[in-house]
Amino acid sequence: MHEPECIIRLKTVLSRTGLSRSTIYRKIAEGTFPPQIKISINGAGWHETEISRWIADPVRWRPKR
Repeated sequence: MHEPECIIRLKTVLSRTGLSRSTIYRKIAEGTFPPQIKISINGAGWHETEISRWIADPVRWRPKR
């Protein structure tokens, strides 16, 4: 059976990547960082696997199609 995808919040993304908040949002706008997903009306997070893919190879990371 397939494991459910974990969603991580900004604080965890900041800690795992070492990037600043503004750098993360700039990179999202440029298309060089995984975009957020909406998890509630006022909340958003990231798929943990996408952040792990970005950490493994930030230069070549591209969104899955």
